[in-house]
Amino acid sequence: MEFELSEDQRALQQTARKYAREVVRPKAAHYDETATFPRDLLATAFELGLLNMAIPSEYGGVGLSHLDQTIVAEELSWGCAGVATSIIANDLANLPIILAATEEQKKRLLGHFAEKLKFSSFCLTEPEAGSDVANMQTTARREGDEYVINGAKCFITNGGHAEQYTVFATVDKAKKHKGITCFVVEGRPKGLSVSKHENKMGQRASDTVSLTFEDVRVPVANRIGEEGQGFAIAMATLDNSRPLTAMFSVGIARAALEHSMEYASQRKTFGKPIIEHQAIQFMIADMAMNTHAARMLTYESAWLLDQGKRNTLQSSYAKSFAADMAMKVATDAVQVYGGYGYIKEYPVEKLMRDAKLIQVYEGTSQVQRLVIARELFK
Repeated sequence: MEFELSEDQRALQQTARKYAREVVRPKAAHYDETATFPRDLLATAFELGLLNMAIPSEYGGVGLSHLDQTIVAEELSWGCAGVATSIIANDLANLPIILAATEEQKKRLLGHFAEKLKFSSFCLTEPEAGSDVANMQTTARREGDEYVINGAKCFITNGGHAEQYTVFATVDKAKKHKGITCFVVEGRPKGLSVSKHENKMGQRASDTVSLTFEDVRVPVANRIGEEGQGFAIAMATLDNSRPLTAMFSVGIARAALEHSMEYASQRKTFGKPIIEHQAIQFMIADMAMNTHAARMLTYESAWLLDQGKRNTLQSSYAKSFAADMAMKVATDAVQVYGGYGYIKEYPVEKLMRDAKLIQVYEGTSQVQRLVIARELFK
């Protein structure tokens, strides 16, 4: 086993770290407060090659390995988890195409993302089908060389700014998960409407909306895989994306740890810096230990993908442990700051709000435990 990053990986890490430190962090509080889409920050990420990381180079993307992507993801979320989510949303939406599309589809549906700054959205979750994907209500009815899609999707990242949508719909509700099929909707066709931006507790820089499909026509040529293969495609996509989500947690926790160490070194009580109190030392030691443990779990889950191996168990380990860890570390950071930690003028309350979402999206911490148990008993 090799635990040291290569020279190329360290250079990639430094590029992402510089972007997070010099471009994202100075504006993170503004975008959090105003809940506006950080297009200028994403444009810079595109110029630096930090957008479309999963798209293979032969289709114009960056073509980073899974491990390399997690290294970048940590730095992005250290800068701002909301901005990081907006950046990675393209990869999430394009993964079904990368994993299951034909060569012709890949060239046609992925290549244009290298030409200019464009956004894509992954459309799986519905009001009645979040964790229970098999209860999907969005339908796709075939009419000749087209499918007609009807239904609604919610909690769609970048949905208000996307120019391409990867949509999951069922061709037969009675078949449950065996009826789910994957489609790519290009542009803003007639019948596709976007709701208002959701007013979220955390990760407020990311655009989150609901979508409505009313007789939206999609050519059969934009069906990814065969009818009924959508559930398997969605699950494979999430196995690929969970290391990135887990690493968002690591970035948030690392930021909380660093802020806590700096504050504890300056703040004095009873005549000495609070870092000299054992109670604070133990909190910070636990924060550091668990942040590192989550990083190692996540690296392993990404490494397995790079080896061509199945990572369902390890990606659920990483996502669940890291999400719960980040919430604990961020909450402890607020505790280290005391009353100041609860005030928006200081950075740690944002980290706590941002961390909470990772326990919920891309499979809740409870669903991850279900996956882990099922995998173990196999």
